[in-house]
Amino acid sequence: MWHGRFKQDTAEIVKKFTQSLDVDWRMYEADIEGSIAHVKMLGKTGILSSEEASKIEAGLHEVLNEIQEGKFTPSESLEDVHMNIEARLTEIEPLGAKLHTGRSRNDQVATTTKIYLRKRLHSLKDDLRNLLRAFLNASERHIDIIIPGYTHMQQAQPISMGHYWLSWFEAFIRDYSRLQFALDALNECPLGAGALAGSTFPLDREMTSQLLGFTEPTRNSLDTVASRDYMMDYHYFASMFMIHISRLCTDLITWNSQEFAFIVLPDSFCTGSSMMPQKKNPDVLELSRGKTGQVIGNMIDLLINLKGLPMTYNRDLQEDKRGLWASIDTVESVMKIIAALIDEVEVDEEVALSGIYKGYSLATDIAEYLVMKGIPFREAHAIVGRFIGWCIENHLAFGELRVGDIQEHIPKADWVMMKILSPEESVRRRNVYGGTGFEQVEQQIREGHERLESLK
Repeated sequence: MWHGRFKQDTAEIVKKFTQSLDVDWRMYEADIEGSIAHVKMLGKTGILSSEEASKIEAGLHEVLNEIQEGKFTPSESLEDVHMNIEARLTEIEPLGAKLHTGRSRNDQVATTTKIYLRKRLHSLKDDLRNLLRAFLNASERHIDIIIPGYTHMQQAQPISMGHYWLSWFEAFIRDYSRLQFALDALNECPLGAGALAGSTFPLDREMTSQLLGFTEPTRNSLDTVASRDYMMDYHYFASMFMIHISRLCTDLITWNSQEFAFIVLPDSFCTGSSMMPQKKNPDVLELSRGKTGQVIGNMIDLLINLKGLPMTYNRDLQEDKRGLWASIDTVESVMKIIAALIDEVEVDEEVALSGIYKGYSLATDIAEYLVMKGIPFREAHAIVGRFIGWCIENHLAFGELRVGDIQEHIPKADWVMMKILSPEESVRRRNVYGGTGFEQVEQQIREGHERLESLK
């Protein structure tokens, strides 16, 4: 396509090095969609005659059919999806040579990428809604089950397992907002920006924007071909999503271990060992956690690519999609499999409670009871702390104590305090908005379903 300027053919080694078919061929449908809108506009504005535009459009539909039916094999010698489609179009209809009027591959690539990316992100929204629904359903199943809550990986306070699942609902619904932001960043249409400076042809950019489902054309032709901000918006969403996935997986892997053993993973989502017959390995969770670095790495890859580039387009930007597609494929697969796994996770309530009774996670409840008796909190904290120290020295857990043991160290202890000194009461009494109290969790679940239904 540039032989008018060059005296030598492109070397075969260069063709192989510069081709991007392995990356961009998946966008063939989006590329043809953009070309059809472009040729419609050329016909309407009189840049091409109506007859020319109609013939070119018919030729584009024929190319699309050939690709979908497996009759058209692209060639590396033509570098990318865009030139392969244009070359085949021109073979079918010689007028196809006029398709590129008023267009550069710079604005064409940006438009094609946005169309394709928009479709994939809408699909991710559907998958993410399913994951959010899985957390709400799990919360409803496990609302009455009490597990230890942890800080610093030490037992802290009892919580409702339903409340735990809702914590991930909150994290992933924030990810949904980030995904929606990434979709909103795709609203401006690059077509018509040309190589960098626009066009001398009387292009109707508003028309092509409307035909392709964009809200408006981009405002600055230089920025249009230089910017990859819309990709970074996706990458930030994906990285935060995978970080949340990784932390969730660590919890479930840990709690499924024999040392904790209060989470029961479905056999169908685990594998065994080739040597050790007793093993049940949480491979799905480990692989999902392991993929996090790849997604974050793809974000860093693009950031570093962009950091030193001058305005406007540089061939470095051809490398912007390899990590993008890999990230989308990874995030999509993780969303689907984690949602399916969460639907089948169960909790061994007896084991979870036994862990609480063997520990001291009700200590805060005792301190707060003393505060209600008029003791300043810092003093109450010290009293209970000394009592816990005595329990540890004597190898006694709360579940093994008698009233007399407690009263010896905490004179204000009484039968009322003993009555509330249970995991169930500890959870129930935390009836503050956003807390783990059973009534609050029920309210959070109702609100969660409403929020999920309201997502656009």
